[in-house]
Amino acid sequence: MTDLHKAIRAIHNNTVTINGDAKEDIVALDSSGNTVTINWSSVESWSDPDEYKIKRLAEYPSLQEFAEAYCEKEIGGSSTKWDAYKTAYNKVRTDNHKE
Repeated sequence: MTDLHKAIRAIHNNTVTINGDAKEDIVALDSSGNTVTINWSSVESWSDPDEYKIKRLAEYPSLQEFAEAYCEKEIGGSSTKWDAYKTAYNKVRTDNHKE
């Protein structure tokens, strides 16, 4: 789902303040306090250029998993967890590639 506030700010760069959370009650204001007329068709079709980053962040293995895998490899000499970690990490990057 599109972050309406982020989309409005991206399309209407004169917007300073946005009140409301739903399309029906959002009011955008410029620096003089004037209402900004929102182009809803542009807002609704806007794609967040950072969306892949957000998806990646949620899907990456945790830092704890990284630390455990790395320590097991470095201290214990076993690379089983390390290989699994690298596979999971690379899958996230492949599934959520930069556009």
